[in-house]
Amino acid sequence: MSAPASASASPAAVDFFFSVAGTRLRYRDDGRGPAVLLLHGWTLDLEMWNPQVAGLRDSFRLIRLDRRGHGLSSGIPSPARDVADLEALCTHLGLIRVAVLGMSQGVRSVLAFARARPERVSALVLDGPPALDSAVLPEAPVDRYVMLLRMHGIEAFRREWSRHPLMQLRTGDPESRALLSAMLGRYAGNDLEQLAAAEHSSPALTSLDGVAAPALVVSGEFDLPARRQAARALAERLPRAELAVVSDAGHLPNLDSPHRYSSLCRAFLSRHIAPHASP
Repeated sequence: MSAPASASASPAAVDFFFSVAGTRLRYRDDGRGPAVLLLHGWTLDLEMWNPQVAGLRDSFRLIRLDRRGHGLSSGIPSPARDVADLEALCTHLGLIRVAVLGMSQGVRSVLAFARARPERVSALVLDGPPALDSAVLPEAPVDRYVMLLRMHGIEAFRREWSRHPLMQLRTGDPESRALLSAMLGRYAGNDLEQLAAAEHSSPALTSLDGVAAPALVVSGEFDLPARRQAARALAERLPRAELAVVSDAGHLPNLDSPHRYSSLCRAFLSRHIAPHASP
């Protein structure tokens, strides 16, 4: 493990880095207990989970990864490479069996990881999933964003994306709003700049065979209708899934209603992860 590289205002928020084939990835490792990996969505980063770390670190070891090209991780964002990065992080930390929480675009990566390495996965939390049977994300006009970035720069993209329904908070909490703004400000847009829209998309998951771990599918009450439908469909497809709706929350329920979100995760994980599950 490399030495801490930086710390935020909180003494517990320490950044660590490890490398995967020349790509330097940031992670944080907080709390004690059964291990839980947390994977953020597109244009976000590991700091989105700050409220959950504060609420759950007393009972769980929370390991957050900046997906490549997001936050302080280097490289070009590539959902197709997330599985290998998660596997590399587990190997780096000596993790044998983990629960995994994926959000939005990260849900596909987490499900692909659970398919590829079912023996590693003790439980799943799947937050705001997209439709899984298509690689295209219809809610995000990626072709337009590519053009906007190339013609007017990253700030023009950030301004437009910040107005998208998927990025809207219902809470008026200034800390949550500042956190979301800061994460978007760290997103460099390398995938939009260098890849075509089709390459940017996550691989379609037409089969969930082999995903047998207990799963909690989370949906915000006011998420986009297509996302709410995708959450219901996913809960029906998985053999051991339950669906939870976070009231008065949009696509970012962990920021809109952090206490309720963390309570749901705590209750679910406590039922399905035994203390001996952590290494």
